[in-house]
Amino acid sequence: MSIETLFIIMFILLLFLLFAGMYIHSILLTVGILGLILLEGPGYITGFLQSDPFIRTASYSLTTVPLFVLMAQFIVRSGIVEDLYNIVYNLSRGKSSILGVLTILAGGLMGAVSGSSNASAGAMGQVAVPQLLKRGYGEGMAGATVAAAGSLSAVIPPSIILILWGVATETPIGQLFIASIIPGLIIMVIIIAVMLVFLSNKSKSDKTESLEAPFEKEHVSLSRTIVAAILTGLIVFTVFYGIFAGLFTPTEAGAVGALVSFLAALILRKVSVNFLSRSFADTVKLTAMILMIMISAQIFGRFVSISLLPRKVIELLSTLIEYPVLILIILCILYFVLFMLIEGAAVIIMTAPIVLPLILEIGTDKIWFGVVVGILCTLGLLTPPVGLSVYSVAGVTGISSEKIFRYALPYAVVIGVVIIGLLIMFPGIATFLPSQM
Repeated sequence: MSIETLFIIMFILLLFLLFAGMYIHSILLTVGILGLILLEGPGYITGFLQSDPFIRTASYSLTTVPLFVLMAQFIVRSGIVEDLYNIVYNLSRGKSSILGVLTILAGGLMGAVSGSSNASAGAMGQVAVPQLLKRGYGEGMAGATVAAAGSLSAVIPPSIILILWGVATETPIGQLFIASIIPGLIIMVIIIAVMLVFLSNKSKSDKTESLEAPFEKEHVSLSRTIVAAILTGLIVFTVFYGIFAGLFTPTEAGAVGALVSFLAALILRKVSVNFLSRSFADTVKLTAMILMIMISAQIFGRFVSISLLPRKVIELLSTLIEYPVLILIILCILYFVLFMLIEGAAVIIMTAPIVLPLILEIGTDKIWFGVVVGILCTLGLLTPPVGLSVYSVAGVTGISSEKIFRYALPYAVVIGVVIIGLLIMFPGIATFLPSQM
C-alpha cells in the first residue's frame, strides 16, 4: 500500500469518527496510532508512547495554560462581568445601538482578562442577552452579537489559542500577545459596524415596533461600580504592561493575573469554599482536556511527519512559491474550514508540523501568521457545526443555535474578509508593536 493511499484511508477514517460524534482527542489518538503501526510497525509506537507524551506535556511553557484558565475562572465567578455589564447598561441610558456597542466593548475587555472564549461567551450570554432583548434586539441578533463579542477571547490576549501556537511553533508567546492587540481592536470595530447595519435593517423593516424600550436603571451601588472598574483595569494593566515592559514572562503573567484576579474576588467578597472548589475543578477539567488534545495531536502529528506529508505539500505548492499571497489565501481557507469542523486547540497542534515549514519557505513571519490563525479560530467559534461560542450562548439563554447562526455567519464572513485582507496588504498591523518590545 502506498503512503498516499494509506493517508487517504486514515483521513476518511478521521472524518467518519468525527461525524460519528467521538471526542477529538480519541479520534486523533486512534488515527495516529493506527497510521504509525501501519507505517513503522508495533515496536515503534510502543517506544514512542513510553516517553514522548510526558515530555510534550511536562513543558514549562505549557504552565501558561492552567494559569490563564484559573485567572478566567476567578474573574467569571467574582461577579466582575455582571458589574461591568451593569455599568454598560446604565451608561447606554436604554439606547439599543449604544447598548450593543458597549456590549461588544465589554466583550473585548472580557477577552483581555479571560483568555477563554467559552467562559466569556457564556458569562456575557447570561447578563447581556436579556438586556439586549429588552432593547428591541431579536433573539438571533442578540445571541450572535454576544457570541461575536465573546469569541474575541480567541484573538485578544491572553488567548489560549495564541499560547498553543507559540508552543507548537516555538514562537515567543509575549510577542504573539502584543501582535494581536491592534487586529483585535479592528475586529471589535468590524463587529460594531455589522451590528449597526443589522439594527438599521431591522428598524426599516419593522416600522410599527420601536427598537427602544423604557429605560429602567439597574440599581448598583456606586462604590461597587467603582471598585469593579478599578479592579478590571488593574488586571488588564498588570498582565499587558508586565509582558510589554519585560517585567515578567507570559507564564509569570498568568500567575500574576491569577493572583490579582483572586485578590479582586476577595475584595468583592466572593471567595468561599464553593468558589475555590468550582474554580479549581473547572481549571483542572479544561487543562486536562487541552493536554489530552495535545498528546493525541502529537501522535497524529508524528504519523503525518513520518508519512512525509509536509514535504509533499511543499512540493505540491512549489509551483506557487513565487506567489506567497496566493499560498497564504489557500492556507487561510483551509484553516477556516478546519476550525469550522474541529476544536481550535486540536487544529493548531495537528497542522503546525505541516504548515510551519511551508510558511517559512515563503518567508512569512511566524508571529504574523499566528495572529492570522487566532483570527480564523475566532471565525470558527461563530460558524457551524462546531461554533462553540454560539453553543455557549445558546446553552445559557435557551435561544436555538439555528437562530444565532443565522446572524453569526455574516459576522464571521465580514470579519474574515476585512481583517485578513488588511493583514495581507498591511502586515505591519500585526508586526509593528512586537518590533517595539
